[in-house]
Amino acid sequence: MSKEITREEALRLFKEYNQEESLFKHALAVEAVMRHFAALFNEDVEKWGIIGLIHDLDYERYPEQHCKKVKMILEAEGWPAEYIHAVQSHGWGICSDVEPVHRMEKVLYTIDELTGLIAAAALVRPSKSILDLEVKSVKKKWKDKAFAAGVNREVITKGAEILGMELDQLIQETINGMRTVAEEIGLKGNL
Repeated sequence: MSKEITREEALRLFKEYNQEESLFKHALAVEAVMRHFAALFNEDVEKWGIIGLIHDLDYERYPEQHCKKVKMILEAEGWPAEYIHAVQSHGWGICSDVEPVHRMEKVLYTIDELTGLIAAAALVRPSKSILDLEVKSVKKKWKDKAFAAGVNREVITKGAEILGMELDQLIQETINGMRTVAEEIGLKGNL
């Protein structure tokens, strides 16, 4: 029997391996969006959230082994294989050959990059807030390849396709998820 994984344990482990504030805010954003999508799809909100929170566990300490080192870390902690597979699959085609198979993995693969683009789009608004951010503003920034140049737009497009979602809907639902933690991720702004 595999052990029960709690958010508290995921948070402890994340903080043990990561000190960067920006990476922590990203983890919280991805966690919130994963929870949002889990609720939309009538899936396990807690499990999806934990996987979102822990997805970049190995990134700060082992950037050259991202999505690979995490397997050893989580196995040593006794995490279930399905959680490990999900975490590894978010780097599919970039730093991992683990393909996202389940819906949860496909969502994580898709929204990981998208949360970065949305956060950047929110920060350049006069309000510096995600609370008044609209899809059309994100789409406008999407077209400017110099804006948030590190965001892999191909991954987002491919992810939307494998999820069978329109890009506008995907962006809107990701914004909705991030709004639930606007303050924690520094995107409440001055509204």
